[in-house]
Amino acid sequence: MKLAVISCIHGNIFALDAVLAHIEGQSVDRIFCVGDLVGYGPFPNQAIERIRRLNIPTCAGCWDEDIVEGLNACECSYPSVLAERRGKLAHEWTDREISPENREFLAQLPHSLRQDNLAFVHGSPNSPHEYLLPDMDAFVALERVFSTEADVLFCGHTHVPYVRTLDAGELKIRITQNHDQQGQTFTTPLKRIVNVGSVGEPRHGRPNATYCIYDTDTERVTLKEVSYDYQKTCAAIVEKGLPKIFAWRLAKGLEYAERADNPTHICER
Repeated sequence: MKLAVISCIHGNIFALDAVLAHIEGQSVDRIFCVGDLVGYGPFPNQAIERIRRLNIPTCAGCWDEDIVEGLNACECSYPSVLAERRGKLAHEWTDREISPENREFLAQLPHSLRQDNLAFVHGSPNSPHEYLLPDMDAFVALERVFSTEADVLFCGHTHVPYVRTLDAGELKIRITQNHDQQGQTFTTPLKRIVNVGSVGEPRHGRPNATYCIYDTDTERVTLKEVSYDYQKTCAAIVEKGLPKIFAWRLAKGLEYAERADNPTHICER
């Protein structure tokens, strides 16, 4: 079976439609989405409605959760006060735009999904706000996968795609009974983390949308990039009054945030 996994659409309907059209040509059996249907982008309702219409299994992203529950992301996740202000402006704009039906859809999204030995989350199994970075400590990364009781953990949130095989973090467990010092040794199966990047706001250095295809028979992961007319989304961001820097970073495929530390910036969570 071939699965497509998408993430971080962020109200970018043009990118989502381009990716869905690309998936149609890949002989995919099923599509999963690991959240963040809204936020930053200019078409939150259209993005949600497309996912709803296609009945794509989806777990809640951090933006989806915040629109339902109110802005509750730890402010320390922002690299600066200015970046935080832009995030709050985007949240307020999106909160006004979302229809009651789409808000209810977001409210019903689960925090994780599961199929056989595969698990799907937005950020991490702990929280949709936690980043599973490619260089995080191997033991911590392995623990995150173990907590799902799966062999492959699909996520998004960072907007940068990667595949990490946790072979260096192999664990061996020895069980002894009746004072038998020899006992039995069990080795854990190979574990992997697959970050599928972002459909609607990539940050890997190019404006192309990204997603992944996973073949359950061969266990092969293929990261895909899809080009589309991102300038249409950039123009809509400006037209709708969202921060113009969102259009700039979409066009560049980069994160943009001032790195100035502010000692008065106290976490309110």
